[in-house]
Amino acid sequence: MNPAGWRSTAIGRRLRRRGSAPLWTRVFLAGAALLLVAAGPVALPGSATAEPTGPDVSSWQHGGGRPIDWFAVRAAGHRFAMVKATEGLDYINPFFVPDSLHMRVAGMARGTYHYAHPDLPPEPQAALYAAVVLGQNGPLDLPPVLDIEHSGGLPPGALIDWTHRYLNTVQQLTGRVPIIYTYPNFWKSAMANSDQFHRYPLWIADYRDRPQPEVPGNWPAWTFWQQTDSGSIPGIHGNTDVNVYSGAQGDFARFARMGGLTGSG
Repeated sequence: MNPAGWRSTAIGRRLRRRGSAPLWTRVFLAGAALLLVAAGPVALPGSATAEPTGPDVSSWQHGGGRPIDWFAVRAAGHRFAMVKATEGLDYINPFFVPDSLHMRVAGMARGTYHYAHPDLPPEPQAALYAAVVLGQNGPLDLPPVLDIEHSGGLPPGALIDWTHRYLNTVQQLTGRVPIIYTYPNFWKSAMANSDQFHRYPLWIADYRDRPQPEVPGNWPAWTFWQQTDSGSIPGIHGNTDVNVYSGAQGDFARFARMGGLTGSG
């Protein structure tokens, strides 16, 4: 993308990912997602790398109802994936449960994220997310993620307060310190380049061709870097975002609670 509008297309695409969640999906979540606790992962070939990589997906990667072949994703060397779970107060990704189950069987670490609507109260959004993902604190689970990339019309001070309230609520409900997903220009403008969130790992989106991403808010380090929104990964139809782990939170297997579950992981 061009430097002036490198993120605008991605924001539009994330918004278009919403689709619709039929009633059967909401009912199915309550029972089928319980299988996440009991389902055992299967070890696949592929050695650990210094910089683990993985996609993030939503209904956008399921055009025409196509499934994702998570075994192919894992066989291509990717060790984790981020899956959109919820948005606002009324959206559940209809592919969240099958993706979560198939990822677990394939032996991939799973991150999940909530797409924030700051024009709506934060606590109910945190409660919806935590209920859908069942805590995000079991084996093969990365910490919960807040995807914040629009202000909902709030000025910086109010948006900073909204973000604190959401993150505090999710941590109370899941027992884990959440990750913040954002991009540099948004954080510098809508969040007034706040440095109040250093206790939360940073997942930064920066698609420019550079050795390291731009890190706003004086964060001491980035944890995940979304390097592109037009990657190609075996097993996923069409383009997808691709991310890399920096090592900022230590050994990836421990961070993702993979120890002893995925062979060499």
